[in-house]
Amino acid sequence: MDVALDLNTSPDVFDLPPDPVVQARDIAPLLRAEGPRIEALGRLTDAVVEALHAHGLYRTLLPRSLNGYGLGLERFVQMMETLAAADASTAWCVGQASGCSMAAAYVEPVVAREIWGDDPRGVLAWGFQMEGRAKVVPGGYRVTGKWGFGSGGHHASWMGAHCHVELPDGSLLRDAGGSPIERTMLLRQDQLNWVSNWDVVGLRGTGSDGYTLHDVFVPEANSVRRDLDAERRIDQPFFRFTTTSAYACGFAAVSIGIARGMLDELRSLAQTKKPSNTSRALRDSSVMHHLVAENEAKLRSARAFVLETIRDGEDCIRCAGALDLENRVMMRLATTTAIRRAKEVAEFAYHEAGATAIFTSNPFERKMRDIHASAQQVQARTGHIETCGKYFLGLDPAVRHI
Repeated sequence: MDVALDLNTSPDVFDLPPDPVVQARDIAPLLRAEGPRIEALGRLTDAVVEALHAHGLYRTLLPRSLNGYGLGLERFVQMMETLAAADASTAWCVGQASGCSMAAAYVEPVVAREIWGDDPRGVLAWGFQMEGRAKVVPGGYRVTGKWGFGSGGHHASWMGAHCHVELPDGSLLRDAGGSPIERTMLLRQDQLNWVSNWDVVGLRGTGSDGYTLHDVFVPEANSVRRDLDAERRIDQPFFRFTTTSAYACGFAAVSIGIARGMLDELRSLAQTKKPSNTSRALRDSSVMHHLVAENEAKLRSARAFVLETIRDGEDCIRCAGALDLENRVMMRLATTTAIRRAKEVAEFAYHEAGATAIFTSNPFERKMRDIHASAQQVQARTGHIETCGKYFLGLDPAVRHI
């Protein structure tokens, strides 16, 4: 547990368990059992949602003052990979909600208390593909738009809608550099109109449907602009990390966890499987000995790189009060690389499992689809590597969100 960045500022109201990694291990058998139903349903099952709430796993990154764990990113990553090894869709939904919970440091305290502090089942989620406008009106905004990729939103009590702000004269509110300002509108679940459009290859159980709003009033207090020092209301060390930091680490952990699950399944299979036209099990093959060890090293190295950059970031925050550019670049490089390496390990495990892997009755097939879906997300974008390379060669990365 990260003691230095513990955000315990008040006693817990709800009786949360002490270690989310232990809790994730405890519910892993349930996740594995419910995995096929999650896949078929297209969202998490009621049993899984209840278990996540009962074990407090949506609250890992929330401060203790809002009845969260108040833990740092390192323990969060370890929890996420444990969940993902059992069921990737569940981990993805928890990762999305956890990243969204970083908004707790920037929203009005009374609203933060309403969303998370007073409700033990309070969860905030939001989608991507911003096509929203928030028109300034007395007391707040009138919001219209549509958003996609609302991962885990069907189980959230609150949803966010990222919007450009439209002034009364019809122009967009812009920052000092001339870019449109984005604010996130926070609404209750029953204010949305869901669009069932999540028909995908992998991560089918995340229920990442779209949603729309039409001329819905949102009070000023129920809007938030994240990751700006001037807007931070919980000014504690952990929140010097950004929402992007949480997403990058969380979704890298999903890929690492899927790959870990597949590698473990291969090791189990290798104990008994005898490939066609051979008389010995996979575990007795010298080629398999080499490949398994090589891929263990690849996955563990990628994981260690992510955890190292988190610790380095914490050290930087302690010494300088904020993440510097180098630490941001290193976190981006570590998380993007981890997703890429995890996919390679998963592909190795799938291939070496042979024909066993193609049957839906075995875990390889769904995990293979899940890891390829996870690697398509923005956190795995190949362009991130180029951005980091520019920095290492003394050039300006010129990227805002790293």
